[in-house]
Amino acid sequence: MSPSDQVRPKGSAKPIVRETPERPGASHWLSAQPWISLAARLGLGIMWLYYSVPKLSYSSDALQLAVREYRILPDSLANAFGTVQPFLELALGLLVLIGLGTRLVAVLSGLLLLAYIGGIISLGARGIAINCGCGGIASTVAAGHTRYTLDVLRDIGYLIPALWLIWRPRSPLALDRWLLGESAESAETPRR
Repeated sequence: MSPSDQVRPKGSAKPIVRETPERPGASHWLSAQPWISLAARLGLGIMWLYYSVPKLSYSSDALQLAVREYRILPDSLANAFGTVQPFLELALGLLVLIGLGTRLVAVLSGLLLLAYIGGIISLGARGIAINCGCGGIASTVAAGHTRYTLDVLRDIGYLIPALWLIWRPRSPLALDRWLLGESAESAETPRR
């Protein structure tokens, strides 16, 4: 309640509190936000697991080659990223699913997705014809048979829950709430 909502009559020690009508649907929106955040956490976590788990079955040489196919990073960095990538994606997926470090994981997810989007756009701009390697290994495809537009749109779709969780990371069934000692009410109450 803001000070403008309180009026102190002359000679009175107690203020009179003016009731301010809520916007229609505001309480429904506030009560839905934690559940939307939970859905965003689950969607983002499942996406990371869906794309990382198959990569774990490939050799590090194959994963390194897949990153080198993009021809963006020097070979030494491409090899390092190719080796670490499936484990990074797996860690992001598991952390966001259990709700541990939700906002930080969402920021890292957003940055990684932006890097992927930039990489895919650069392939098209440079005329390199490969599949993106999402959930597997990048490989050469015939010119005109790339799906770069769909790949970029898909990754933008994955970016939406990451952005939501950066804005509203609090959700039910999250370790963040337990570790920080937040009650269910505080998770639903917006900060001002």
